[in-house]
Amino acid sequence: MKSSKLRIEEFIRVDHAGERGAVKIYEGQLLALNTFVKDENLKKTIEEMKIHEKEHCEFFENEIKKRKIKPTKFLPLWDLLGVSLGFGSTLLGKKAAMLCTASVEEVIDKHYQNQIDQLGNDEKKLKAKIIKFREDELHHKDIAYEKGATKTGLYSIMDKIIKTGSKIAINISEKI
Repeated sequence: MKSSKLRIEEFIRVDHAGERGAVKIYEGQLLALNTFVKDENLKKTIEEMKIHEKEHCEFFENEIKKRKIKPTKFLPLWDLLGVSLGFGSTLLGKKAAMLCTASVEEVIDKHYQNQIDQLGNDEKKLKAKIIKFREDELHHKDIAYEKGATKTGLYSIMDKIIKTGSKIAINISEKI
């Protein structure tokens, strides 16, 4: 069994990468909305969700520094893929952009719940933050479905691709 300290380092490293990835996805979506796709309502929704993701990312950025944890070596790649995913999904339209959010948030829901279940009383502050962030992510998922996310037709393939990519990024970022 892994030591508690090692597990906590993995949690913080992967959560930092994930929250930064979420910011990058929204940046990519906003780039598409500011250049090719004109939808002010969608832009406003994404800007609001990005605020939460930045708050989450800043928390984990501070934890990485405070606890002297090395961030994942894959951050530059995740940044590029996040912006690309956000940009590309938004070019496909509002349903695809919102599905991107919903798909990622569904993976993060399970990921955060798994961490919450493993965290003990020695990490009360971290556990409380992850609980709050999970609630924010679930709210984003609900917004995405309210705004048109769907898994019908070809969107079901997109959902599977995004979820698989997210799970792979999580597994890699925990370790490297």
